[in-house]
Amino acid sequence: MPSTPQSPIGVGIVGLSARRGWAAQAHLPALRLLDGFEVRALSASSADSARQAAEKHGVARAYGSAAELAAADEVDLVVVTVKVPDHREIIRTALDAGKAVLSEWPLGTGPAEAEELASLAAARGLRTFTGLQARSAPLVRHLRDLIADGYVGEVLHTSVVASARGWGAMVPEGGAYLLDRASGANMLTIPFGHTLDGLTSVLGDVDEVSAVTATRRRTVEDPAGRIHRPDVADQLVLGGVLSSGAVASVHYRGGMSRATNFRWEIGGTDGDLVVTGDHGHLQMGEYTLAGARGDDTAPAPLAVPEHYFDPALAALRGTDAYNVGAAYAQIRRDLLDGTHVIPDFTHAARHHRLLARIERAATRS
Repeated sequence: MPSTPQSPIGVGIVGLSARRGWAAQAHLPALRLLDGFEVRALSASSADSARQAAEKHGVARAYGSAAELAAADEVDLVVVTVKVPDHREIIRTALDAGKAVLSEWPLGTGPAEAEELASLAAARGLRTFTGLQARSAPLVRHLRDLIADGYVGEVLHTSVVASARGWGAMVPEGGAYLLDRASGANMLTIPFGHTLDGLTSVLGDVDEVSAVTATRRRTVEDPAGRIHRPDVADQLVLGGVLSSGAVASVHYRGGMSRATNFRWEIGGTDGDLVVTGDHGHLQMGEYTLAGARGDDTAPAPLAVPEHYFDPALAALRGTDAYNVGAAYAQIRRDLLDGTHVIPDFTHAARHHRLLARIERAATRS
């Protein structure tokens, strides 16, 4: 791994497609705007698919397998952007090759896989990063500082009401795996998991847990008219107590609402803060912040100061790629300075365990 600011980090992306996908939508645009990174290689499901993607995106090296990419000398950081069930094998291969790894969240299909990968990385002494980029969002970082600086005083309570697109009456094209609990990719792990990590980065860990889950839509339809029967929850209610003693409630609803699609309130002894948005995926998109203190009668808009934004990523502001770029910028600083700001696999395993606790609590309720 390069150890000086002048040495670019050679990135190899597993799952960069010529057709569609999160890697092309978010990772590639962010990496191309940031100094200190070079996208040197990609791999896809076949050598032919990899060649097509390399031609479209202008990437120098195309590999037909993740193992070939991980073994390539030009790759310092392996970025894993494929579906969750494929993470374990690909990440193990990259770690065995001695490479640093950034994996999309969820890290694995459950706590067992996440803990295995975290242990393997630790045993090899390798740096790892997890794509929990909600905590890298400028608004979330500003919110964390406001809380730390006492804007609301002692935090008494927090509540989230959110809508999760992707788990409504229609499943998106290619999204049937999101309805299969065994895949590890569902409403609990993706929008709820990302948002809960953002919440805990601001307010502290969840200590006590109670929960209710339900599958209210027994059938959903895909764009081709096929009918699917989900075995994952499309309703999730978390009640909890944070490490500070503050009481928390989070309700995620599958599908978009005609009313509230995202509202996060934080109330304290001296003030209140409110975050609103048009969907419950806090890790991407734009949200607005408002606050009220003392004699204020209603929350007023609070602008996020410009110093929370990276000028290099200005072209991505307002897009789903911005927070991914903000995370990459910190990853470079972590690698150069030896810091650990971006969540690693150990953090990911801990977050997986929290989500498993919530699931178990729901089965007991």
